[in-house]
Amino acid sequence: MTGTTTGAVPTSATTTGAAAANGQATTGPATVHLVPHTHWDREWYEPFQRFRLRLVDLLDDVLEWAEADPRFRFTLDGQMAAVDDYLEVRPENRDRIATLVRRGRLAVGPWQILLDEFLVSGENIIRNLELGRARADELGAAMPVGYLPDEFGHCAQMPQILASAGFAHACLWRGVPASVDGHAFRWVAPDGSAVRVEYLVGGYGNAASLFADPALFAQRAVALEAALRPVFGTEPVLGMYGTDHSAPVRSLVGLVSGLAEDGAPVHMEITTLGDYITARNADDDRIAVVRGELRSHAAANILPGVLSVRPHLKQAMARAERMVERYAEPLAALWSPTWPQRFLDMAWWRLVDASGHDSVTGCGVDETAVQVFARISEAEQLGQAVRDRVVGGIGRGVPRDAVVVVNPSAADRTDLVTLDLEVPAEWPAVALQHADGTVAPTQVESRTPALLHEERMAAAALPTFFPRIHGRELFGLEIVTWEVHAGERVLEFDLARHGGAEPFDPDALRAAVAAATVDGTWAVRLRARERRVLTGPVTVPALGWASVRPVAATGATAPVPELVPHPVQAQDRCLDNGLVRVDVRDDGTLRIAAADGTVLDGVGRIVDGADRGDTYNYAPPATDTVLDAPRTVEVTAPDGGPLRAAITVDRSYSWPAAMDWAHDRRSDACEPASVSMRVELRAGEPFVRLELAIDNRSADHRVRLHVPPARPASASHAEGQFAVVERGLTAEGGDGLDARSAGSAPSGEHPLPTFPAHGFVDAGGAGLLLTQACEYELADGELALTVLRCTGQISRNVHPYREEPAGPQIPTPQAQMIGTTTVALAVLPHAGTWVDADLVGAGERYRHPLHAAPGEADVTGPLESHRGLALEGAALTSVRRRDGGLEVRMVAQSPEPATAALSGPFAAARTVDLRGRTTRELPVTAGRLELPLRPWEIATVRIDESTATGSK
Repeated sequence: MTGTTTGAVPTSATTTGAAAANGQATTGPATVHLVPHTHWDREWYEPFQRFRLRLVDLLDDVLEWAEADPRFRFTLDGQMAAVDDYLEVRPENRDRIATLVRRGRLAVGPWQILLDEFLVSGENIIRNLELGRARADELGAAMPVGYLPDEFGHCAQMPQILASAGFAHACLWRGVPASVDGHAFRWVAPDGSAVRVEYLVGGYGNAASLFADPALFAQRAVALEAALRPVFGTEPVLGMYGTDHSAPVRSLVGLVSGLAEDGAPVHMEITTLGDYITARNADDDRIAVVRGELRSHAAANILPGVLSVRPHLKQAMARAERMVERYAEPLAALWSPTWPQRFLDMAWWRLVDASGHDSVTGCGVDETAVQVFARISEAEQLGQAVRDRVVGGIGRGVPRDAVVVVNPSAADRTDLVTLDLEVPAEWPAVALQHADGTVAPTQVESRTPALLHEERMAAAALPTFFPRIHGRELFGLEIVTWEVHAGERVLEFDLARHGGAEPFDPDALRAAVAAATVDGTWAVRLRARERRVLTGPVTVPALGWASVRPVAATGATAPVPELVPHPVQAQDRCLDNGLVRVDVRDDGTLRIAAADGTVLDGVGRIVDGADRGDTYNYAPPATDTVLDAPRTVEVTAPDGGPLRAAITVDRSYSWPAAMDWAHDRRSDACEPASVSMRVELRAGEPFVRLELAIDNRSADHRVRLHVPPARPASASHAEGQFAVVERGLTAEGGDGLDARSAGSAPSGEHPLPTFPAHGFVDAGGAGLLLTQACEYELADGELALTVLRCTGQISRNVHPYREEPAGPQIPTPQAQMIGTTTVALAVLPHAGTWVDADLVGAGERYRHPLHAAPGEADVTGPLESHRGLALEGAALTSVRRRDGGLEVRMVAQSPEPATAALSGPFAAARTVDLRGRTTRELPVTAGRLELPLRPWEIATVRIDESTATGSK
């Protein structure tokens, strides 16, 4: 999609000293290298299948033209999705495409899809590139350029990702800072990796209107070259002929050839983007250097409102990524006898497909958002299926009176697990026994009554109850025994999760009922073994599993403080575990104090203001009404303890119903709203968990949760894709001259300092641990986290914060988010920096809970505990099987050099790049390797499974 006009030919430019420092000089007539292309938004203001019909028509023509004229070249947008979508309809044309790719007439890949870099995990980005490059290589070769033409800004680690995948060049448009005054710059990642970037001067459609009028083609070609020449210096000018969903004109080759015949002062060559860029010197040290993320508004719109619109898509994406990346793949890689490649592939295809820059962003029509959500949900379900299959396989070796608990983290963990267990009713309390004999206390969350169900029916109707029995199953449990009491007219079933060794004979049951039936009303009674929902601490080895079983707690069971450090004390409106204390204030906000003296006062204030913008950009009205005072506040008494306890704070509000567009202000009419906030504190955790449920009935507004820092903050730190980025209080705007597009107009987008955060955001001692990609701002001395943004148009033709439309003005009623929206986060008050507080480690624990499943083996079996792989000194991002080995990816999430230590049952290992190519052999001693890492370095280690010293 476009955010500013990409078809206009610029008319003037500013010459800079660095403009000519971009490679080899050219002589003779002024040269323009013309790249015919299309930018194919797979789904956006129309759903995927509607756009695909147009794609098929386009590529039918492109293949015909490319085969008919060897002078024709076409670049297919850098994403293989367009090729795959076409071949699903035209599979017979695969060889035609492959031939054109091999001959250099058609450039494809390297991405699978042009993604949004801030709304997905770093691992998702890597898999996207991996899938796209592999698919392109099957057709001949991927374009050797990291093409990123329309992403809404670029993450800091993209240069490292591209460099590790073998790319020396990238090409992009949005986010370039004002300091870049040429058409190329060297982009450096936090670890020092770098690529040369070809900046798309004037956008990916700077020559889109070149052929609009054949009679004016020569004149426009000369004007294009003259306008861009000051920026390109002695380099050939790059003209991008194409834009969104566009097709080249049939007269293209003839008109270009005619320039020379007519003696025009411009020489034009038709080429692919890859051929143009790879002819440039990737190691040129004269070009500007840019470090870190690219989120400047100076030269092009970056459309930051996509970070917060349709938050359920961001929530679903993060949840599905965690399920696949941190549960399904690692557990299957380490503990499954077979590798479920196809199921995991299907999950990744859906995650990558949904990562498109008009998909997970939510800036399309409602139909598109519905399909994206379904795709992400399928990915999560595939991941769940794999996880449950693996854990179920482990469970078949665990006694059925026990449970198996798996640890998705690469470090040993002791954390709380909530279990639904059958226990004898006479046990006054329950403990959890570990394999080493340790007994840990539990906290009862709820109990089920012994009488599960009772109903009365006439004797003649008793046979109608039997169809409810399926095999041995009844009401989700299994029949252990049954009895017919004719004298009392009672049919009674004893149910449990496991029916036991004695077989169940339904015919015998039917016969007994028929023989004993006494006229009158009978009672059918279902009794179940008592079940208790219990929360208790379980210790599980790194990326491994442990089994625990419930036992009766006795006087010998140690007090909670000895087995569970820092238990929770709950009273009145206060929760305290010795590490952190939270008090609920009268206005419903929180005072959170850490043991080190750090205090956050006023946490959770809800601030509601108007939003007269669209899916791309927030904008306030001319007259806004900002509301933060609730109408009512209700606080429930604390529930639970000493392992975990919670308080619920319910606040009601009256928010304006919508925008009053005629007067550019909020409406006088109001709608009721409510925010229910569950405040939970767990034993041993230094953070407070918050779960918000926002009941919204209003349109055109933005709701933010405010957290005042403990001390003044002039910068924030946010964890994103393999890095933690520091940001100030402002964003670079476009209110200066846009020298790089060779025009005198600004980019036209208000530089709102709202930023993305994926794992956490931290400022002034207030650390917010996140469960999804979120938008935040450090505003008026407080962290403001957008929890709800409601808008009714894809784009608005008139927008106070953006000069040009970002897309068509099409209604998006579902983006108003009428109904209930949920948000989960945790607040960690701390002294020192985010490094001192180990926010990376706290986020790992918060987002990746231990997972439990019942055992299924005979009850006589022993309890066990097994370690998988352990990693110290770096953050784990992926474990999977690949190319006959076990692959582990990690990142040094630190501004200082680190040494990663990986240990497990292996004897040989090597580092590989993102293409799987060996970079060096690693010494392994007693199943342990140490790997020095640069700050922020991403490293991938391949373990040869044939050297494994243990077994799954």
